[in-house]
Amino acid sequence: MNETSSVPTSADIPTDVPLASRAYGYLLGGKDTHAVDREFIHSVLQTFPECLDIARQNRMFLYRAVRYLAEEAGIRQFLDLGSGYPTERNVHHVAQEFRPDSRVVYVDSDPVVLLHGRAFLADNPNTTVVTADMTDPDQILSDPDVTRLIDFSEPVALLMFSIPHCIPGDDDAYRAIRGPLERVVPGSHLAISHVVADDQESADEMTAVITDLGMPWQTRTPARFAPWLADLEPVDPGLVDVNTWRPDPDQPQLSEVASEIAPYLGASRLNQRVYECGGVFAKS
Repeated sequence: MNETSSVPTSADIPTDVPLASRAYGYLLGGKDTHAVDREFIHSVLQTFPECLDIARQNRMFLYRAVRYLAEEAGIRQFLDLGSGYPTERNVHHVAQEFRPDSRVVYVDSDPVVLLHGRAFLADNPNTTVVTADMTDPDQILSDPDVTRLIDFSEPVALLMFSIPHCIPGDDDAYRAIRGPLERVVPGSHLAISHVVADDQESADEMTAVITDLGMPWQTRTPARFAPWLADLEPVDPGLVDVNTWRPDPDQPQLSEVASEIAPYLGASRLNQRVYECGGVFAKS
């Protein structure tokens, strides 16, 4: 584990605004949340009740995508950009299950992730956590903990699960995706997902709801997002609703959600205006 970066204390962690990592963790059954995060999620679910399902579908997609990258594509280096909490069924669990020598670096701008991740991963020498701004790829790729575990002369799996919509500006989001891709060698892969709406009206409404609640956000349409990946080779079935990317009914299930949001489970089957659009892509 890295000992050079300053690890935040609990006093450094904001509790008066919702944080994406804590809010997302709450949707996955996590307990490391504050009232402001739970209130944020409750407010979003009132307008977009399908968000509980799509967050959990995205986490299930993470398992299948990382399993593919480790087991079928033969990748043994994983750079998880915008990782959130490195807890249950996260990248290192999956990658090291199917390829035990896998090395995993979690990167997030949230100080909560660094604080909890360092403690959680202390006994795993092939995994670490660093703090960086997703829109500054140079900072990420030159971080000593990244270069300690990631050899950029060999193929790397770049992971951006449910991240681009957390970067409101298109130029910034594009740079966050394309900057690391420019650095990795052919044979590397990108696994990515993005909350989208097929119609601009729903996209704009979701953006307004979440932004008004204090979180940076931009829901895009697939037509706006897909061109950023046009030069990459899609792994079948391509860029799709992540719930349909190589579904596996036998994969490990997620933790149960809190009782107060459990009634929203299954809402995506009734009316789904937004969804996670994603896939796995190879750099040739």
